[in-house]
Amino acid sequence: MRKRTIARFFGIILMAAGLLLILFYGYKWEKGIHASKPIPTKTADAKPAVSAKAAHVVYRHPPKTGEQMGELLIPKLNAALPIYHGTNEDELEKGVGHYAGSVLPGEPDNCVLAGHRDTVFRRLGDVGKGDLLIVKTEAGEFTYKVRKVRIVDANDRTVIVPKPKATLTVSTCYPFHYIGAAPKRYVLVANLVKTEKT
Repeated sequence: MRKRTIARFFGIILMAAGLLLILFYGYKWEKGIHASKPIPTKTADAKPAVSAKAAHVVYRHPPKTGEQMGELLIPKLNAALPIYHGTNEDELEKGVGHYAGSVLPGEPDNCVLAGHRDTVFRRLGDVGKGDLLIVKTEAGEFTYKVRKVRIVDANDRTVIVPKPKATLTVSTCYPFHYIGAAPKRYVLVANLVKTEKT
């Protein structure tokens, strides 16, 4: 009788712990899902565009870790995603993270963004070669065109290497529907094609 009571007690504890974990991760998932919103329509007073080569980008205030520094617009998905400076869990839980060791959007070299595959980037697999990625920051609006899609190992560091041109590299875990820590990364490599300064 006593063994049955102890077993029942531990069963209740395990069920309560499981329920708490489901609620906790459900909350985190819901928060990430709601970070995405539709892309707003353009206003008539937009600044004229300049070619990518002619642009000289100036950031008046370099972002601080955890600070929202802009938005990533993905026209193919009709999604506008907030970008936070840093790629710790705190930033990735709220939206897209900007790898702090990379340049800021619009600048020459490699700007690296990352996000969770089950929240903000759950449909990133629908984006491929030729699609546009637009980054809006205090310095302007930068349009990139995807030139390559890569599937790499999770520990592949070539994603963050310097590039000779203004490049945007967007990365998320892969496969998209994998359960647990995914072994690979889905990577979009895009070149800057247009700049609209603010």
